[in-house]
Amino acid sequence: MPQRSADPAISGTGEPGKPAETAPGGSYREAARKALPSVVHVYTTQKLVAPKHPLVDDPIFRHFFGDRLDNQPQQRASGLGSGVIVSPEGYVLTNNHVIEGADDIEVALNDGRKLSARIVGRDPESDLAVLQIKADKLPAITFGQMESLRVGDVVLAIGNPFGVGQTVTMGIVSALGRSHLGINTFENFIQTDAAINPGNSGGALVDSQGNLVGINTAIYSRTGGSLGIGFAIPVSSARSIMEQIIRTGTVTRGWIGVEAQEITAELAESFGLPDTEGSLIAGVVRGSPADSAGVRPGDVLLSVNGKPVKDPQVMLDLIAALAPEERAAFRLRRDKTIVEVQVRIGKRPAMRTERE
Repeated sequence: MPQRSADPAISGTGEPGKPAETAPGGSYREAARKALPSVVHVYTTQKLVAPKHPLVDDPIFRHFFGDRLDNQPQQRASGLGSGVIVSPEGYVLTNNHVIEGADDIEVALNDGRKLSARIVGRDPESDLAVLQIKADKLPAITFGQMESLRVGDVVLAIGNPFGVGQTVTMGIVSALGRSHLGINTFENFIQTDAAINPGNSGGALVDSQGNLVGINTAIYSRTGGSLGIGFAIPVSSARSIMEQIIRTGTVTRGWIGVEAQEITAELAESFGLPDTEGSLIAGVVRGSPADSAGVRPGDVLLSVNGKPVKDPQVMLDLIAALAPEERAAFRLRRDKTIVEVQVRIGKRPAMRTERE
């Protein structure tokens, strides 16, 4: 488990031998002071090849200009975001979209140090990535307990919005378990009204004690600025994915090879279903685990290993959480009967697809 550094500047004790200041009522400066050193700025650069000269293949122009037509200058695009130091070994958690396509990544620490970073691994389907930097006395953040987070709790968003520098904003947890937003394949977001703006992506969402509860990921906005609706990946999900990436460099998820559809009231009436619970199997990939187990188009998946399937998103999450080669009990409604099948779980393809 990552632990915070014992360095006095970040351990919460201030100068050695001196007690920490007592914050006045309503102040969250102790939470901010505890978390700020662990939040970093992430700067990326990407090489852009200049457009091909329209006369590059013309033999007359090549006679006069030769290789100069081939050696067009390269441009570079830059981007910025945020990240969180999660271990003294230098692992940094951020968003995949912050570093996607980057040729060079630089991480700027709260104490002014700037370090080159390498990509340990990425998970586009959850929009998480793990970087690693090399330095001494790196201040790892303290992980919070997602189970204790409730709607209405005070949270602080820390990051580098618009590149202005490290910034702390305050709000509350507006909702938990937000999904069906079309942001990621796997969604279970914390919604908050703490101001999150471009550049905050990959930064920390911390509780009133300064413990990490989420990774800031997206905003709902018509203008590109904060409208009071921001989304963060819960620390429970982020930590599990991070540990897989650190251990293996990638994330492995279960897969059965079906196309699923939400059951609307109209579909339920058309199929003669008693309610809209479950996930309608609209298609089955030939030769897939679902096909081998006898799952058919038109079946309604009701549960996986006894866990109820409310809709296709829940189905996706339950199956993805299973290990490849594991056998799982699937409860299906087929016509007017209930069918139980055993499915040997496969490995989800690395690239994002429309199929589960």
